[in-house]
Amino acid sequence: MNRQTVIRIALVGLVLLVLAIAYQTGVLARFSSIAAAQKTLLGLGAWGYVVFVIAYGALQPFGIPGTIFIFVAPLIWPFGTALCLSMAGTMAASVVGFSFARFVARDWLAPKIPKRFARYSDALERRAFATVLLLRLIFWMPQALHAFLGLSKVPFWTHFWASLLGYVPILTACTYFGPSLLDWIKGRSWQSLLVAAGIVMAVGVWQWRRQTESA
Repeated sequence: MNRQTVIRIALVGLVLLVLAIAYQTGVLARFSSIAAAQKTLLGLGAWGYVVFVIAYGALQPFGIPGTIFIFVAPLIWPFGTALCLSMAGTMAASVVGFSFARFVARDWLAPKIPKRFARYSDALERRAFATVLLLRLIFWMPQALHAFLGLSKVPFWTHFWASLLGYVPILTACTYFGPSLLDWIKGRSWQSLLVAAGIVMAVGVWQWRRQTESA
C-alpha cells in the first residue's frame, strides 16, 4: 500500500470521525431543520457568522441539505449579510465536495455518480466553464454534482469561478424571497403545496431535458 493510498484512507476516516462526533454531540440535529438551525445560530450572537459558514461547508457535502442554511440566513440577518454568508457557505461546501471527490474518495465515488451527469463529460472537456455554469444553474449543488465535477478533468479554478457565477442568481432569489416563501407555505394546505410542487417539478424536468438535449 503506497503513501498516497494511506493518506486517502486516513482522510476518509477523518471525515467519518467528524460526522460521527457531530452526530453524537447533537450538531447534526441542530442543523437538521430550519427551525433548529435558526434557534442555534440566534443563540450564538456574532459567532453565528463563523459557525454558519463552517457548518454549511462541512455538513452539506455529506448529506445535510444546503437549503436549510440558505433559508435560515435571511430569517436571522439582513439581506446583504445573509446573501454574503450563504454565498460563502455554498462555495465552501462546493470546494469541500469537489476536493473530497478529486483527491480523497475518487474510486469509491465514481460508481455512485448518476448516469444523467455522464452526458456532460464530453462538454466539460470542450467547454468546461460554460458547462459547469449550466450545471450549477440547472441542478444547483447536490452532493452528486460536487462529486461528478471533482471526478472530471475540470480545473479547480474553472470549477470555482463558474460555480460562483452560477450560484449568484439562485442565492439572490432564495435570500430575498425565502422568508416570504416560508410565510406563504405556512398558510397553505397540503393539497395546494402538492400541486405547486408538481408544477415546479414539471417545469424543472422540462428545462433539464431542453438543456441536456442542446448540451
